[in-house]
Amino acid sequence: MTSSLIRPSSPAGNNCRIALAGIDLWITPRIDNVFVYDTDLDIERLKEALSRTLTAWPLVCGQFLVLDDENYVIEMSDNAIPFSLCNNTELARWPHDTTVVFNSVDGLLPPFLDEVKSEQLLKSSSYEPLFRLKVTRLVQSGEWVMGTSWAHVLGDAFACLNFLHTLSCFYQQVECPVLVPSFERRLWRCEEADQSLLPTMKHLCDAVSAEENLRKIMSEELSHDQLNIHFSGKQLGRLRTLCDDTSLTVHDIMIAYIILTLNTSCFQKEEEIIRHTNNIVNYRGVSDSIAPRDLIGNCTLRMISENFEDPYSLSSIARSIRRSILRSRDPQFLEHWLATADGLMRNMARNGLEVNIDHFQNGISQFKFSI
Repeated sequence: MTSSLIRPSSPAGNNCRIALAGIDLWITPRIDNVFVYDTDLDIERLKEALSRTLTAWPLVCGQFLVLDDENYVIEMSDNAIPFSLCNNTELARWPHDTTVVFNSVDGLLPPFLDEVKSEQLLKSSSYEPLFRLKVTRLVQSGEWVMGTSWAHVLGDAFACLNFLHTLSCFYQQVECPVLVPSFERRLWRCEEADQSLLPTMKHLCDAVSAEENLRKIMSEELSHDQLNIHFSGKQLGRLRTLCDDTSLTVHDIMIAYIILTLNTSCFQKEEEIIRHTNNIVNYRGVSDSIAPRDLIGNCTLRMISENFEDPYSLSSIARSIRRSILRSRDPQFLEHWLATADGLMRNMARNGLEVNIDHFQNGISQFKFSI
């Protein structure tokens, strides 16, 4: 394996410090992705594309810092990003047939990743890269595997995928996306918090250690099988006709259909059925004073719906989902929710705790099912 350091094509960060809100303090988690290509990758062109992308996204080559034990910033210091390249002569071909692979127990993906050392961010004042890229050539099949590791403190999946899309555009030498990333975020004040919202934030109030979360993940993956569900465009169109409420989206109805199927076919006891959802909502664009559409940060919340009026009715479930999403689009509610979550996450960061990923009774989420 060979390793190199990729620097921005031209300095752009100027050591500017971006103050992080409490809701940005997803310090330990990473977002790891692996992409498989059946055609050759031009490594030099990929390096050049990464260099140009880093210039457009100076936050990614910045340094995470903790000031005075309570202020968290990313200093856009134009640091180099690790780029690894290796040949694999043992595998005949990419070994995983499923399009979506999530498995920590068997260690399927780590060999194709150079993982960000996010656990070191709070332990050391030295520079730790917030993004790493590794390319593996499968010699026998001619396939190429690109693994990317992104520190969650940089931003959520929206931020990560827009960064990778920019990288892809530069590599393919096609027009770049319209999105021009912005990095300055709103800092929340404790007096904006609303303690009456705490019952909706069980995942933050019941925070746990990273070790406890890992034990839960490992145990769950040993006892559960992954299920990938595919809907064709025709099937989604058919689902849309099952509800005549024009305020509902296809997504509302699709999630409601999955819940209805589980409630009618998979549970033996009434007390086991799904009665509410825990929606992951992207709140960019609700209000520019909260989070503009181009903000690169952590801009999602978990919005719990009220219990379904009828857990065996497709339209009842879908309407409950829609009402919870509409509530999350109310700027006044959103400000109070985020300020409350902000304080909880600052406490979690100080105490070295993480969001509780455990299942909550009678719930289901886009993040993971709670059964």
